[in-house]
Amino acid sequence: MKNKIIALILIVILCVGFSFAQEYKKIAQTGFQFLSVRSDARANGMAGALSAVECGSAAIFYNPAALGFMQKTMDVTASYNMWIADIKHNAFSGAFNIANGRYGAIAFSVASVDYGEIEGTEFWGNDQGYIETGLIYPTAMQVGIGYAKSLSTKFSVGGQVRWAGQNLGASNVLVEDLQTGSTEIVTRANVANTLAFDFGTFFKTGWKSFVFGMSVRNFSGEVMYEEESFQLPLTFTMGVSMDVFDLVENMSDQHSLLVSIDASHPRSYPEYIDIGLEYKLMDAFFVRVGYMGNRDERGLTFGSGVQVAGLMIDYSYTPFGIFNNSQSFTLRYSF
Repeated sequence: MKNKIIALILIVILCVGFSFAQEYKKIAQTGFQFLSVRSDARANGMAGALSAVECGSAAIFYNPAALGFMQKTMDVTASYNMWIADIKHNAFSGAFNIANGRYGAIAFSVASVDYGEIEGTEFWGNDQGYIETGLIYPTAMQVGIGYAKSLSTKFSVGGQVRWAGQNLGASNVLVEDLQTGSTEIVTRANVANTLAFDFGTFFKTGWKSFVFGMSVRNFSGEVMYEEESFQLPLTFTMGVSMDVFDLVENMSDQHSLLVSIDASHPRSYPEYIDIGLEYKLMDAFFVRVGYMGNRDERGLTFGSGVQVAGLMIDYSYTPFGIFNNSQSFTLRYSF
């Protein structure tokens, strides 16, 4: 009875948090938005609702505390995300259980972004008001290392420290010397980087397979390119998950239906809720669907996967309104 009450309280907390989602708009308050884009195909197929789901080394991108309950000795993932506007996101993660988890799990992550080629321009005193300066190739990257430890059979904590950087391409700036009044053209590199921190907790309530997770991602100081500083897309997320077939008597172990719900409070966007479902058959075939709430161009998400001898292949498809769609692929291997 106690565990059922705890589960009910956690669900109420999620609902109350979401009730504030339409209170006010807050956009364009942060930079390094590539940190908010998911690359993992399983996550994208479930609308990103993975803060209360055990997902191997990929948990380092969503809730590092889930690594504390990783079942395998080692897990690695590689993801490729064909995002909007021909932007490509790539991610890689690996995790290792130290002494079979006795001393926790250590993980690392790498993610990069290829924005493609962009025609550079510069303000100029001609009729057009600008001149073309040639192609630029903006890029972004993050590299992190994390650790998680289960403090009991039900509760774990974890964290990650990341270096994140972005290169927007060089540009020419007209600089005036206030003392002499002379001017000169100076080339700026437009490169910025910072350290970011992620924290999380993961709690198995003990009632059926009901799990509660919380995470704080992209905590950092301010970043500056030239004159104006900005902060990273700090996001606080609370989530719950459960195999709802646990509620059905005499249900075969060959089937499961995982339902996961995340409520997020980001710094630069209105609050939103994500709902993901994953149907599993014989621990080998997976079908996923999700719903991303309070978004302008996205809503439903879809995905599938197949697992054989520790190797898993995942695919996701996300309709993206006027931007057409986004697709991602992930290879995962654990042993």
